[in-house]
Parts: sequence; structure tokens; C-alpha cells
Amino acid sequence: MALEADASLYQSTYQPGASAPTAFTHATILDGAGDQIDDATVLLAEGKVVAVGTNVAIPPGTKVVDARGRWVTPGIIDVHSHLGVYASPLVKSLSDGNEISDPNTAEVWAEHSVWPQDPAFSRARAGGVTTLQILPGSTNLFAGRSVVLRNVRSVTVQGMKFPGAGQGLKMACGENPKTVYGDMRRAPSSRMGSMAGYRAAWIRASDYRQRWDAYEKAKAANPAASPPPRDLELESMAAALRGDIRVHIHCYRADEIAQMFDLAKEFDYQIATIEHAVEGYKLGDLFRRNGACASMWADMWGYKMEMQDGIPENVAMVASKGNCAIVHSDSDDRIQQLNQDAAKAMFAGRRMGMEISKATAWSWISGNPARALGIDDQTGTLAPGKRADVVLWSGDPFSVYTRADLVLVDGTVTYDRRDPSIDQGSDFDLGHPSARKAS
Repeated sequence: MALEADASLYQSTYQPGASAPTAFTHATILDGAGDQIDDATVLLAEGKVVAVGTNVAIPPGTKVVDARGRWVTPGIIDVHSHLGVYASPLVKSLSDGNEISDPNTAEVWAEHSVWPQDPAFSRARAGGVTTLQILPGSTNLFAGRSVVLRNVRSVTVQGMKFPGAGQGLKMACGENPKTVYGDMRRAPSSRMGSMAGYRAAWIRASDYRQRWDAYEKAKAANPAASPPPRDLELESMAAALRGDIRVHIHCYRADEIAQMFDLAKEFDYQIATIEHAVEGYKLGDLFRRNGACASMWADMWGYKMEMQDGIPENVAMVASKGNCAIVHSDSDDRIQQLNQDAAKAMFAGRRMGMEISKATAWSWISGNPARALGIDDQTGTLAPGKRADVVLWSGDPFSVYTRADLVLVDGTVTYDRRDPSIDQGSDFDLGHPSARKAS
């Protein structure tokens, strides 16, 4: 479409690295789709999962890794990350996650801020993270477009972009936009001002979409027809109205989440995720009726007023209603231990009497995030034909004593706990005095 012609200028140049046929045998497998298979094998070849099960034939020439006593899972997918846009060390010159110049900056793209040398990417690899969505921050009503990345070393962000993964449109409700722009004496300064701002913007975007749709029809009859003027802000929003990019909304309180669902109905778009959803446990049935995923912390609570009703059982209670529940990080620290955050959410649910299997809890950080990002046909679960995004854990991945032994992206080993030469971090790490001293 002419409306989205700009996207063709920023294509992924990611190429999988070298890989060898590999079989992990005698492993405990969590497949990311809700199943656990004991004493089983995962066979990988040509960057894909070939077979998973207890009776897998291993072809000659395959590297066999005895995973007895260890666990194998799909790679972790973090749907809410700011790595690269709020890069480490977080000094002002590396703080590029929010364009606060206006309440609506739908025109900006997070990928145009990502710094591939952020050392937090390598820390996340060591935690088993193979894919992550980088979002703009949450100051604006409309903060801009997200990008989905492969967690691999690269000089450019194009070399990290997940091929074919769609962008997202980040929105935010609640305290963030009303306090930032209210303090700056610019609308919105209240929640009702925020709601009016969303509606006015969607009206403009709907009109913009109609003008471009009319142009496309006219062009079919007359190739010389003149297109309407492009508007980058409205272009992003029109793409969301078409369903070409997914909508992700930062929202905490139950009453505001319900307003976001009504807003989506008014302008006929689908919400992919409610991000944070601190009071999601109050709205399990509403999430199910609206088909949105709830992307949540395991246990963040109380650091501002709209988080006062946060509870550790939130993830489990949302999931208990048959919803797409996700555990995310929103942190360069927590992304290193998302397996442990999933464990905390699982055990919080168990303490209140829910029967939650480890296989189900793993889907909160692999299968469900892949679904939310629209890449579940490629990754997130261990199934034949999918990308070989795999983690070999030293033990039960829900234990605080367990570490990732091997991390593979498209079958390529990107982290090996016993071989530091596999992942030497970023160029920033290599140039740091502490790294030179260690070498």
C-alpha cells in the first residue's frame, strides 16, 4: 500500500548464524504450548525444530547433547522492553525512549533510537531471552511504533530486526501522560483530557485513512491520480486502524482498562495487549470478551497511586479466566530473570489454591508473548518447523539456582555459560576498561 510505502525503507537485514544439527536428549521439556515431556529429545537442524518427543530418531552426524537432569524450553520472549532505547549506562545521551515534545508522537519509531551496543542485550541473552519487543516509553497518549528484535549481536538495528514481525503502536493512559503534559501546561492534564485526546486523534486518523482509501480506488482507474499529503503521525494510526500494526496500551487501573476497550470499539481496532494491567485480575472476563492479552509484572506494586491495588496473584488470576497472560520485564534487570518472575507468578497462584503447571507458566514467557506479537507461527513453542529458539537450562528453570547453559537463536549458539568466547557482549563492553583488564 502507498500508505505504508515508508516501511519498505527499513527492512530487516538479519541473517541466522551458522548452526549444526543438534539433539538434546533425556531432557525435561516445556514446549511453551502448555505441555511438559519427560525424558525426551529435541532435534534441531538448519535453524529449525525438526522433532520433539520421547521417540525421536537421531540422524547420523548430529551433535548429541546429553541433557539428563536438565530442562529444555523455547527461548524467552519479552513483549515489553526498552533495551537499546533506554540503554545502559542510563545517562542522558542514551535516554532515547520517549519523544515528549507532544502528547501524540505516533510518528516516531523505536527502532530509530535502538543502540545495538547496549550491554543489556547480552545480559538478557544470558537469561535465556531470544526475542524482545522494544517499545517507546509511556509518557505520550500515542508514543510511537515498536520493533521486534532477535537478541543477537549486530552493528545495526536492521541486523537485529525479526524478519516479517509487524510493528506495534504504543499508547498510554493514566498518570504518565496527565502528569507530564499537565505539568507542562499542555493538554492533557486530567484523565478526561486524555480520553478526549485519544478520540480526537482517532477521528483525524479515520479521516486520513478514508482519504487514502479513496486515492487507492481512484488510482486504479487513473494511475496519474494525485495522492493526499503524507502525515507520519496519522500514517501510524491509520495502519493500526487497518490492523497492519498491533496496538499495545500501557494501562494500570481496571476502570481505565475498560475505557480503553470501549475506545477500541468506538474506532474499530483491536488491542493486542494491555501493558502492565496491574488490576487485570478484576477484569478477567472483560479481557476474554475483547480478545486482548494482559502483559504483566510478576510482583511490581505500590510505587505510584495507580499501582496501589497490585497483587502478586494478578497473572495467575487473569490466566485462570482462560486469557492470554504474559509476564514481561519493562526493566534491564528483570529481563535477566524472567524465568524466576514466571515462577513467582505461578507460586502466587498456587498459594491461593490454583492448579498451575510449570508447562502452563512457561507459556506466559514464550507461547503467549509470541501470540501477542503475531509471530507464534514462527517461534514461542517447540514444534516441528518453527525457529530453533531454544534454551538448555542447568536444572528446573523455575529454581533460583538454575542458570541457562546454552541459548540458541535459529539454531545458532548465542550464549554458552561454559564458553565466554561465544558471547563477548557488545562493542561497548569490549571497549570498557573493566573488560580489557579481565582479558
